Amino acid sequence: MLVVEAKLKNGTPEQYQKLDEAIRTSQFVRNSCVCHWRSNQGTTRNDLQKLCAVLANNKETPSVNKLNSQARQSAKVIKSKIDGKMSVK
Repeated sequence: MLVVEAKLKNGTPEQYQKLDEAIRTSQFVRNSCVCHWRSNQGTTRNDLQKLCAVLANNKETPSVNKLNSQARQSAKVIKSKIDGKMSVK
């Protein structure tokens, strides 16, 4: 299980709502990348970067475009090779 953390003390309800939206959007990007990675064998990091750009430009997911590119890239899956197999961290 991944934990998303943020610090906001004494924020307004609007600030908490925007923080919640950013977290949910980040989780959506991450889950989309995981789904794509599991469905398409041989997916590279570059493929996931392209997927992030596609999600940002998609009219059905306008909230993804609100995240800057660095936030979208950090939301994508971190992969590493363990014993010749790909694993999601």
